[in-house]
Amino acid sequence: MTHRPPAPLPLGSYVLPGGTTDPGRAIGQARAAERLGLTTLWISERLGHRDLGVVAGALGQATTRARIGSAITPFHIRHPAVLASLAATMQTLTHGRFLLGLGRGGPWLAGLGVTPATPAQTVIDTASILRRLWAGETVTYHGPAGRYPHLQLAGPPVSPPTPLLMAALGPHSLRLAGAHFDGMILPAFLTPHAVAQMTTTARSAAQAAGRDPTALRIYATVLTLTDPTPHERGILAGRAVGYLHPPPHGDRIARLNGWDPAPLARLRTHPLLATLGPALADETYRPQELAGPARLLPDSWLTASTATGTPAACARRLAQYLDAGADELILHGTEPDHLEPLTTAYQHMTTPSQPQATRADHPCPPR
Repeated sequence: MTHRPPAPLPLGSYVLPGGTTDPGRAIGQARAAERLGLTTLWISERLGHRDLGVVAGALGQATTRARIGSAITPFHIRHPAVLASLAATMQTLTHGRFLLGLGRGGPWLAGLGVTPATPAQTVIDTASILRRLWAGETVTYHGPAGRYPHLQLAGPPVSPPTPLLMAALGPHSLRLAGAHFDGMILPAFLTPHAVAQMTTTARSAAQAAGRDPTALRIYATVLTLTDPTPHERGILAGRAVGYLHPPPHGDRIARLNGWDPAPLARLRTHPLLATLGPALADETYRPQELAGPARLLPDSWLTASTATGTPAACARRLAQYLDAGADELILHGTEPDHLEPLTTAYQHMTTPSQPQATRADHPCPPR
């Protein structure tokens, strides 16, 4: 009997979550994710041990069906021709399975000698340069994205252009993603209600720009932990500190979720965090070290903005994010090879029940 792969799920997962320094672990995680039917493997680039090109290339050879996406790499850290070449090579290597997710950056980029945040026109022009290079054009450009007298990739295009995704949170980024990108990536610790609001903003911008709003792919990141122990819940809370501590990122998440900003202000005065300056908390401390400051955050925040509990409870919460308008979810916080209880529960929830042989009942609807 021929083995049939599982039907793809509207779920993807990060490989190498956390602070691992062994990129080779991504291989086993990718194979497990593909076996479970996860649609996309995501790489959160960290300079040193998670170089996008190297890890993506390895995943491309370890898998045959799953897409491979960056979530994310900053616009700033590669020359546009180098970035275009990386994506074009990956598209050819994987027969069109690569997704390029880009981010506008933050204060931490100042240490690299680049602008901490990318102006809107630079974002728009960079996307245009990449697409023109993938189309085989020679690009001459002088503007906010740089000065490039003669950009081109060697040889004619041999693979389809890479879908361009943009990390988005604030209203300006949401509108940029809707008007100029193929999809957008939303961060963790948003509630389903916030995801619905953001999806409406981005798709309205796509429509205003004369694009098909339904073609814009929405990828929402959800911290997911089944049957967590108290220690694991502490790590989860520590991850929340990493997302909520830096301004204005944390302030925007709190505002979108309708949260009182007072706990966020108290969090930033904690002795571990008060002297960080532009440094990121999760770059300085491990999640378990941030569990102490996390006690300043209401438990209700984590409950409302994550998928935790039994596998069935997590599956129901993930369905809420999809119902809110997300096309696919990026599961974060659990390695792919530990996600089988959740994917089993999700498949059970979304598969119509089979009628009994002695009854004429109709199958239950998926959701």
